[in-house]
Amino acid sequence: MYDILVRNGHVIDGCGNPWYRADIGIVGGKVARIGNLQDAAGAETIDAGGRAVAPGFIDIHCHSDVLALKEPREIGKILQGVTTEVVGNCGSSVIPVNPQRLPQYLKQASPTFRDSSVKWDWQNVGDYLNRIDEHRSIGNVATLVGHGMLRIAAMGFDDRQPTGEELREMKALAEQAMEEGAFGLSSGLIYPPGIFSQEAEMVELCKTVAGKGGFYATHIRNEGDCLLESVAEAIRVAEQVGIPLQIAHHKAAGRPNWGKPEKTLAMMEEARQRGLDVTCDAYPYIAANTSLRTLLPPWMHDGGVAMLLARLRDPAVQARVRREIAEGLPGWENTAQTSGWGGVLLAYCPANAAYEGKTLQEIAALEGEDPVDVLFRIVLSENGLALMNTFLMTEDDVKTILRHPLSMVGSDAIPSTGKPHPRFYGTFPRVLSKYVREERIMSLQEGVRKMTSLPAQKLGLQDRGVLREGAWADLVVFDPARIADKATFAEPAQYPEGIESVLVNGVTAVRRGQYTGSLSGKSLRRGR
Repeated sequence: MYDILVRNGHVIDGCGNPWYRADIGIVGGKVARIGNLQDAAGAETIDAGGRAVAPGFIDIHCHSDVLALKEPREIGKILQGVTTEVVGNCGSSVIPVNPQRLPQYLKQASPTFRDSSVKWDWQNVGDYLNRIDEHRSIGNVATLVGHGMLRIAAMGFDDRQPTGEELREMKALAEQAMEEGAFGLSSGLIYPPGIFSQEAEMVELCKTVAGKGGFYATHIRNEGDCLLESVAEAIRVAEQVGIPLQIAHHKAAGRPNWGKPEKTLAMMEEARQRGLDVTCDAYPYIAANTSLRTLLPPWMHDGGVAMLLARLRDPAVQARVRREIAEGLPGWENTAQTSGWGGVLLAYCPANAAYEGKTLQEIAALEGEDPVDVLFRIVLSENGLALMNTFLMTEDDVKTILRHPLSMVGSDAIPSTGKPHPRFYGTFPRVLSKYVREERIMSLQEGVRKMTSLPAQKLGLQDRGVLREGAWADLVVFDPARIADKATFAEPAQYPEGIESVLVNGVTAVRRGQYTGSLSGKSLRRGR
């Protein structure tokens, strides 16, 4: 007898092959048999009824680092069919922890990272992953080690280059992280302290990570006017080292840059012809989500958020920032100028909760203020912790990137209260409904490949992301004709429809569209 028997499914194996009709028998958390099992029995039977049965979706890029440790449990990902999340992205992992600098870090970390139900009692990757397993999680968790966290541990938020000793410390911490199970190195070169680094620093750290079999995932230095140069930098770093490269949440920010993904994707293709394993991920929306304080120039972030707030209280500094937002600075991705004040939508600002879901332009008109003054006021009153959604991209570029064979799907979701980006609730169903079923920019099997075997391949996971005998039984049963996201920017906290069942390591986590309370996820460690 099988532990679980999934009958009458249209099996989509995750590798891009056409579906085929089969039953799936699961024993001990793994797929034991795929075929005609009509005479077999199972302790639990799921009748797929001709619906699609696919590998569990892998979110290659998200910010759920402490979500598995948070109470109450957040079910936004499992109801999308996500069975594995990759955290530690954009240079902002929760490891390694320098206890002396942790308070400084938490002052500017994302809202979920500061959740009162989570006790930061780990220092390294091994400790963190053990905590995941001790607490138990809904889905599987894999982590990257963040360049920003390495820099904070060794030298804080200073706007300078590391000394030789500091760089050696960063490399040693990266090596330890890889040995304890991290899958690679991430960078956020638009955020402090990553924004203060230079190319040579990234090369040195990538050498350490490559030597341990990891890959390099980068939020590149500029996704706007310097997009091409920034992609070239990432490729240059990876080629010097010979490390696999992942371009994070690939996009072109700002109308003058729309259409550039045709060139950046060509750059990736050319690099692959030279022998570089380069891929990218993308989310199916035209708006990004990040901290409101990133609208301020890079020099404002020197020393961390406390010093930023102190500077921003100075009228002379405000005058300078106002001028630089209007005129720009060389190499700075000036998001306020790119999106316009009508394109900056407040997502999280609990001290000004009435503003959540409104743009800075709308708030300025409502309050009779200049939008820049509104920006200053909210950054100060929220202690630099407000989040925003910024409308930067065009739908044509989203389609160009998503349909390309080198792209995979990542939510880039930052969990928060308020009006979070809908991608936390709808990324994966949105791809399968809008871009597969409605827009038809890719086939169903290709859409599934971008969520399963392709990210698994990047991670080096041989037994996840595919439906085959011997693989872990992470499964999603969904109706291709009905699957759809419901989350919007106005009302984001809405769960999708059309996902019938989700299994994590052979245990039913979603049954008839409802979370079962299962905690069968586990930490995933590179090489194990």
